[in-house]
Amino acid sequence: MFGGKLDLRIFPKRYGYFPYVFLIYLLFPAYLISLESNWIMVIGWGLLILFLISYRQIYVSIESSAFSYWLIVQILIIFMFTLFNVNNIFLGYFPAYFLSWYRDNKSFYLAYTWFIISLLLALIINYQSFINAGSLFYLIYLMIMVIVPFGIKSMNSRIELEKKLTEANERIEELIKRDERMRIARDLHDTLGHTFSLVTLKAQLVSKLVDKDAKRARIEASEIERISRIALTQVRELVSDMRSLSIAEVLVESETILQSAGITFQLKGEGIANDIPSISQNILSMCLKEAVTNVVKHSEARNCCITLKQLSGKIQLVIEDDGIGFDKKGVNGNGLHGISERLELVDGKLEVQVEQGSTLTVTIPIVTKNKEAALSS
Repeated sequence: MFGGKLDLRIFPKRYGYFPYVFLIYLLFPAYLISLESNWIMVIGWGLLILFLISYRQIYVSIESSAFSYWLIVQILIIFMFTLFNVNNIFLGYFPAYFLSWYRDNKSFYLAYTWFIISLLLALIINYQSFINAGSLFYLIYLMIMVIVPFGIKSMNSRIELEKKLTEANERIEELIKRDERMRIARDLHDTLGHTFSLVTLKAQLVSKLVDKDAKRARIEASEIERISRIALTQVRELVSDMRSLSIAEVLVESETILQSAGITFQLKGEGIANDIPSISQNILSMCLKEAVTNVVKHSEARNCCITLKQLSGKIQLVIEDDGIGFDKKGVNGNGLHGISERLELVDGKLEVQVEQGSTLTVTIPIVTKNKEAALSS
């Protein structure tokens, strides 16, 4: 407590040196007070000290109700100063500046009204001195003074808006980064998960063949090497950017992995694959890769049928197997959850039936060129 650094700041640190600079303007009323004598000088110095206290307290109490009370005190002091000498009216720039700190319009206009009334009342009472001092000069001075609160309030509102926009942009950037991390995780799961499932199956096959059929085992080992190189290529593609997949490519890959797992592959409707727009193909391809991976991992099926259908304004992909179906963990796992997330991008729909095997039906609208460009942007 006693060993800490002594803080001699009069005003809050966030305002910097700005409040201290404004104190220079108090030299003029101090000079006018020094020209007076007797009780007028005493009252003058007392009011100036009270003005300094109100000036400091306004900065300190900006977030509390005391702000308005100290602002009223300051306006009353300026009113009294102006009664003694009309030249002190320039002190009105102090409350004119502080009025702009009100955020709600009701409080602002209420305080502004009291400020204008006090200035007019002081000028009316001291009318003769006002005329003698040069009314035209003071009128210009007063016009600027009554406009200042609106100008500074507008500037403060703009600064506050820019601050909120900056915070909103930072929040958006954070959400984009989070979404990008989720996309990368999903892409790694969909792409590499599919490939490594095939590697696992091949490795299991090699371990079974190594003692029974060495020649076949060497062939399968070479196939594992080839698939591993494909996985390396996929990693590089994911790092650079997600490549656009075609249904035809994924169908060939799906046939390979299903046959490696001992599952008979059947394809219907292959002819319409080339007529599907690129974005729709990419979404369908990822969904197909994940669905086939799930069939191999969870279904214990012997047969798998993949069907492509072109409906009115829609493309439908159906993956059927005769396995044991998905258990609760299989249905709610990352795979089908990832399919659902991808389908949301194009207003697609996923239906899962688990009866005498499993049937996944993926339906997406046909994305026209205009819509495709909008989605890409």
